[in-house]
Amino acid sequence: MAVAALRKYEFEPADAPAKFHGAQLLYVGWEDHLMFCAPFAFPLPPTMPFRAVVEQVLPGAFGYHPDFARIDWAKAEWFKSGRPWTPDFDKSLADNGLGHKDVIRFCTPGLTGIAGSCS
Repeated sequence: MAVAALRKYEFEPADAPAKFHGAQLLYVGWEDHLMFCAPFAFPLPPTMPFRAVVEQVLPGAFGYHPDFARIDWAKAEWFKSGRPWTPDFDKSLADNGLGHKDVIRFCTPGLTGIAGSCS
């Protein structure tokens, strides 16, 4: 059943980009690794190179999983909003088309966590 508003209401979202002091939220998830139940949210500058996210940000979130050290990033499969996507590691988040509250996920063939599998 759909919800119908009784009257129009307008408000500024609590998570609007202006509230992040030049950063934007980027959600990153690791497919098939059930140790992480949902994507992590990172407040990152849109000018940050994608390579810095992989090399400097992701280890702090996913690095304690034993599979993380064995990732071959050249073979990782990426998804943006559920669709296959190929990031350019040397371009910024903005230049890769990533905006505020975008969701990306990566799959690591051969490293499937706890009985998982990349599909």
